[in-house]
Amino acid sequence: MKTIYELATEAMNSEISRYLALLKSSDAMSSLSVKDFVDEKTEQLFAGGINTIIPEDCKDIPNFLISEHSRKSAVAFDVETAVCIGVYNDIRPHAKLLYKKASELTSGFTKFSDIEIKDNPHLLPVFQSILKKSKSQLKKQVGSVSDISISKPASKKLATLLSEQIVPNDYLEENVLGRMEITLEGIVRDLVGRILFEEVVAHALQNEEVNFLREEEYPSISGVVYDFRADFVLPDHKNPIAFIEVRKSSSRHASLYAKDKMFSAINWKGRHNNLIAVIVVEGEWTQATLKTMSKVFDYVIPLSKSAELAKILKKAQDGDKTVLKWLINFSITPAPDFSE
Repeated sequence: MKTIYELATEAMNSEISRYLALLKSSDAMSSLSVKDFVDEKTEQLFAGGINTIIPEDCKDIPNFLISEHSRKSAVAFDVETAVCIGVYNDIRPHAKLLYKKASELTSGFTKFSDIEIKDNPHLLPVFQSILKKSKSQLKKQVGSVSDISISKPASKKLATLLSEQIVPNDYLEENVLGRMEITLEGIVRDLVGRILFEEVVAHALQNEEVNFLREEEYPSISGVVYDFRADFVLPDHKNPIAFIEVRKSSSRHASLYAKDKMFSAINWKGRHNNLIAVIVVEGEWTQATLKTMSKVFDYVIPLSKSAELAKILKKAQDGDKTVLKWLINFSITPAPDFSE
C-alpha cells in the first residue's frame, strides 16, 4: 500500500496536468467553451478555482461554470485551491483505508506487534494520530521513524507506547481521521510549495521547447555579490540568457519578498549584461510592489500567463534581442587609496 505522500504526489501531478490541459484548450481561460470541461474532475477543479459550489441538481455543469466565471470575472482564478481539491479527494479515502488496515493488524487497536509495525511503516500516520503526537514529539520518544521505514528498535518502542498510553476514545475512527487531517494538510502544503507553481512554469517551457535547468540541477548563477540559484535558469548556468523566480506571496509579506527577489535580480543582471530577469507571481501581491519589481525584472508575470511567458523566452532562445528590457550596471570595486 502506498504512503499518503506518494499518493498525494501522484494526485498533485495529475491535477497539474489537468489544469494545464484546461489552460491550453481554453487559451488561458480567455475563451472557455463546453468542450473544455472534459470530465467531472475538470469541472471540480474549475469550480474550486473560481470559488463556486456546483448545485447538486445542476443539469448543465459546463455552462453553469462558464456563466459563474463570467459573473465573477474580476476574481482571479485560484490555481492552488483548484488543484488541491482533486488531491484531497484522492488522499482522504486513502487515509480511511490506512485506518482500516491498521485496525485489522492490531485487532481493533488492542494488540500492537512490533513486527507488524516494522513491516507496515505506511501506517505510521494512523499511529501518530492515535497517540496525538507531532512527528518531532514521536521521534524524541521512539527514535527516527517515517512512513517509509521504521527500524526494529523504534518499532518496539512504538508498540510499547501504543500499548501503554492509548484509551478507547483515542482510536475512534472519526477522531483519528480528524487528527490525520492535519497531516494531510501539511503534506498538501509541502507539495504546493515544492511542485505546483514551478511545475506549471516547467510544463509551459517544455511545450515551447525552451531549454532550462531547475534549481536542483545546477550549482549556481554567478553574481556581483554572491553566487546563488534561481528556480530556473535558461539554458544553463554557464551561459545564462534568463532566469525565472516563482513566488507566492500574501499582501502582508509582499514588500519583504520583493526586496529579496529584486536584490537577487540586480546581483545577477549586474554580472551578466544581457540576462533576462523574470518573476512569476501568485497570491496577493500588492499593486505597488508589482510596479516596483517591474523596474528591475524584465517580466513580472502571473502564473496563469506562463504559456505566454514561454513564447517570449523561446524568442530569446532563438536570438531575439528585443526581449531584454532592462540593463543593470552594478559592480563593486576597491575605493581609491587616499592615505598617500
